[in-house]
Amino acid sequence: MVVVRAHRRFGAVEALRGLDFVAPYGEVTGLVGPNGAGKTTLLLAMATLLQLDTGSVRIAGHDPQTNARAVRAVMGWVPDVFGVYDNLTSWEYLRFAGECQGLGRERAVVRATELLAVARLAEYRDQPVHVLSRGQKQRLGFVRALLHSPRVLLLDEPAAGLDPHSRVELRSLLRRLAGEGAAVVVSSHVLSDLEQMADRVVFVDHGVVIGERRMTELGPSIGVQKWRVRALDAAMLTTALTNYGLAHDVTPTGVELEVASEEEVAQLVRRLVADGVPVVASTPVTSSLEAAYLGLTRGEG
Repeated sequence: MVVVRAHRRFGAVEALRGLDFVAPYGEVTGLVGPNGAGKTTLLLAMATLLQLDTGSVRIAGHDPQTNARAVRAVMGWVPDVFGVYDNLTSWEYLRFAGECQGLGRERAVVRATELLAVARLAEYRDQPVHVLSRGQKQRLGFVRALLHSPRVLLLDEPAAGLDPHSRVELRSLLRRLAGEGAAVVVSSHVLSDLEQMADRVVFVDHGVVIGERRMTELGPSIGVQKWRVRALDAAMLTTALTNYGLAHDVTPTGVELEVASEEEVAQLVRRLVADGVPVVASTPVTSSLEAAYLGLTRGEG
């Protein structure tokens, strides 16, 4: 999956400004960036739903701007907001979507039954879609995109509305699909989820790619991170940090301060314990992915 020099303008707003993007098969690629960065515009162009002003896109060798049918035959699309037929049952909805995808009635029936189980919605097989909760509709919409076993899967904020258990299942399923050779692209503001599912991340801002990293390259030492330290005696902890000359903030869940690396945290904890401070925990407030992104936007990466 390749995007080259993509440009797209909406009136005075230039959503994409010569963006280049590659998503390999067999991997989960995360898209990271603030609201308005161009992530959804990029996904819509790849999903055949938006024409670029200039630039090119290739999905499994096909151009979504000139051969949308061929792209849709190999691509699954999971938007951030689903449109569903509320009066159909969950099973009817998937069977209908499968037939529209060209599976044929018999295969659509089999896949609808299989994917209701994957979505943990088998008990709602004969219930109209409108009785489902938002999270259940989210799961239904997600498995709809898997009906035709796509080689390419595009997801825009797929974890929105999902409970923690469903988010864990989503991460596991996306990892499995990538392991089977699919190219998976996920745009999400939930960076902790991306850290656990992505092989690589592409950072987007103001319509261009500002950097990319493999997850194995994102160590805790990349960029300054904020850590939270807790002790049985909070007063002793804050007094010690003040005596060390370390700036810190007191929060209801502990004392927060900025450090440059895990080694610095380890040295601090050793010093605190040696001075009799009863430290019980030290954890990063910002993830390594967040730290890398913040470093890039500050021009440090």
